[in-house]
Formats: sequence, C-alpha cells, structure tokens
Amino acid sequence: MKIAIIGLGLIGGSMAKAIKENTDHIVYGYDRKDTVIKKAQLIGAIDQALTDNLLKECDLTIVALYPKAAVDYIREHQEMFKKGSIVLDCCGVKQIVCSQVEPMALKQGFVFIGGHPMAGLEHSGFDHAKKALFKNASMILTPTKGSVQDVEKVKDLFTAIGFTNLQIATPQEHDQMIAFTSQLAHAVSSAYIKSPAAIKHKGFSAGSYRDLTRVAKLNEDMWTELFLDNSDYLAEEIDGIADRLKEYSAAIKAKDGETLRSLLKDGREKKAMIDGEIF
Repeated sequence: MKIAIIGLGLIGGSMAKAIKENTDHIVYGYDRKDTVIKKAQLIGAIDQALTDNLLKECDLTIVALYPKAAVDYIREHQEMFKKGSIVLDCCGVKQIVCSQVEPMALKQGFVFIGGHPMAGLEHSGFDHAKKALFKNASMILTPTKGSVQDVEKVKDLFTAIGFTNLQIATPQEHDQMIAFTSQLAHAVSSAYIKSPAAIKHKGFSAGSYRDLTRVAKLNEDMWTELFLDNSDYLAEEIDGIADRLKEYSAAIKAKDGETLRSLLKDGREKKAMIDGEIF
C-alpha cells in the first residue's frame, strides 16, 4: 500500500516511523518545513517526499494537522485523491472536521474516515516522534460512510503499528467523551499549576503533583483550537467540575466532616466501579 502522511509532527512523524518499522508499506511524507522532510527521509521514516503526482497514487492519506489546517488541506487537494482511496485525519475533534470533509469525499469519490490516536507527549515536533508512541494505545474511528472493508484496512494498519484498542463512535460521541477524558484534564492541569504555592512546591511534592501537572506543559496553539472547536461539551465539563469542587470547599470551610467524608467516599467508590473493582 502507498501511504501519504501530511504533517510530520509528533503524531504524523510517529505514524511514519511506526509504519516503516512494522510494515512493508511505502510512505510518502509532507511537512511545511523542508528540513523536517529531509530529516525524515534521511533516517528512513519516509521513502520519499510527497508530491502532487505521488498523492494521486496513494491508497491511504493520513492528515496529521490541526483541525482547520486539516480541512483546508483536504479541500485544496480533494480532486487529487485516488478514487476509492481512504483519507483519514488525526484531529482531536471530529464533528467540525467530519461535517466539512464528508461532502467532499462523496463528491470526489474518496472514502473519508475520521480518526483520533489516543497517544501523545508533552512535547511536539518530529524530533520527539517515536516509533513506539502508539504501543498499547487506543485509536478512535468515526466512519460515517464507507464499507466495513475500508475500516478493516485501516484497522489492520493501526494494529500493526501498536494500537491494541479500536473504538468506533459517531463524531458527536467522540467529541462529548473527549471533552471529559482529554480536554478537561488539560484545562484543569493548566489551572492547577497557576496556584501561588506552585512556585514553592519543591521538596513538598510527589507522584500526585507530577500526575496532575504533566499535561500543563501543552501546546497552547493546538489546544486553543481544540478547546474552541469543542466549546459546548468542554464548557459543560468545566462547569461541572467547578460545581463539584465547590461542594468540597463548602464542607471544608464549614468543618463538616460527615459531608466531606461522604464526598470522598463517593469519589473513591466511583473510581473503583469505573476500574471494575466493585460490581
């Protein structure tokens, strides 16, 4: 299979490295930085720099760009995709991408599958891309059109490069869940690290501090776009956690041990239930 990867940052670069490491597919790569393309080719992450003529031959095009840039790229190249080939994006939001790209796919005769690899690092760029980034990770697909065979084709590829869990969802289901599992965590981490106490935390912190602050080291350009593209669901989650924290604050201010103990017990039991420890 001939595969084009658009954007050789952390995700696209890791895709390229993982595909070349684990499969026999041919990989063509494009990045707005020519130095990145040259480096990727030099280390064997891609076979060749992608051109418009090569794009027309590709069986699968993976677009690893921010949402607006991904839609713009697909719109500008929609007539170049081979009929029946698959175009898959890697954006962290799905409704805003799928709603714009699916009509293009229908008109031009290519298959569009929304995708979101649930893997990442605090760092971005090709230099941080890893061939093992997707080991034991989840891949979410939102295939509203196309055949089962098309989904199987990408499933086989993603399984080969390390993904062990494939989730199928609608774009709406994806965005609603990702607001909680990913975006809320980044927003909370960013707010948490702004406490005045953070400046003096050294020597007073351990694993819980590291766990909660890890994703505060985010790419503000990307996350601003993702947050605003999923504003309704994310704002609802932020308001929800703020309301729940106020319950803890009220109990602590009132020195209400019974209510506080109940809140903590409820949280512990919900975590155990979610982890399958109690039934």
